[in-house]
This record gives sequence, C-alpha cells and structure tokens, in this order.
Amino acid sequence: MEVVDPRVMRDVLGHFASGVTVVTADTDDGPIGFTCQSFSSLSLDPPLVALAPARTSSTWPRLRDLGRFCVNVLAEDQSGLSASFARSGTDKFAGVSWRPSRHGSPVLEGVVAWIDCALWAEYDGGDHTIVAARVLDLGADHGRRPLLFHRGGYGLAD
Repeated sequence: MEVVDPRVMRDVLGHFASGVTVVTADTDDGPIGFTCQSFSSLSLDPPLVALAPARTSSTWPRLRDLGRFCVNVLAEDQSGLSASFARSGTDKFAGVSWRPSRHGSPVLEGVVAWIDCALWAEYDGGDHTIVAARVLDLGADHGRRPLLFHRGGYGLAD
C-alpha cells in the first residue's frame, strides 16, 4: 500500500477549519494546560467529547493522572493564549485570568465555551492519543465568536 506524504496530508486537511481549545486542570503545584486543536463532540448519550493530544505532550500524562480536566474553546481574540499554551517549559498561566469550575478545573476568562470532563477512555491514535471524556458540566458565552485554525493560521485564510 502506498504511503500518503505527511506534507500533502497536512496541506489537504488544513482546508478543514477547526476550533482551538486549551485543556486545563488544577494540581497541588498550580494549574496546568495545553493547546489542543483536535477536539469534537462524540456522544450525547452518554455525554462524551473527544480530543487528541500529541504523544509528545508532557502535559497530557499529568492531566490523565488527575482524571479530570476542562476543555476551553478559545474566542477569536485569544490567539495569544493558543500560542502561549502550546509552548513547553513556561508558566502558561502567567497573567491569565481564570476561575475554577464546579469540579475545580480552570475555566479561562473570555472563552466561547467550556466543557468540564472526566477521563472515559484512551485509544492509540498513531502520533496522538485519542481521548474520550465524559462531560460533567459545561457552559457557553453566546456573544463570543470562536478562534478558527485554517490552512496553517488563525482565521479563515483566502
């Protein structure tokens, strides 16, 4: 079977616009989080969502061990948050306003929506881990518009 060129796959699938999320949790050492573009609704009964952190993520294993986390759907003016939570080795929460969800995970200020979750299952996804998570609580700000990622950048590319 012929192997698909990863550069071509990235280019072609880049035509699919996606939202951008930051997945967060609070630990005894303070809040942690990472940017995750691979996120979707999975099931209404039971209420499940799916996300796919990279296998190289150093934050996901810590979130997995906690078993609870919040998916924050970023707003169109939050590309800076996306970039800062994508970096390793920095205090990602420096200067970031947030409040704890009912279950204690950080809900970032100004997000379009937030989904508080408990780990349901994990599956092999090649260079990513496919995570199914049970929705515990959620909310949205209907007056905000989402941050989109399209063709390698934020917003809808021409």
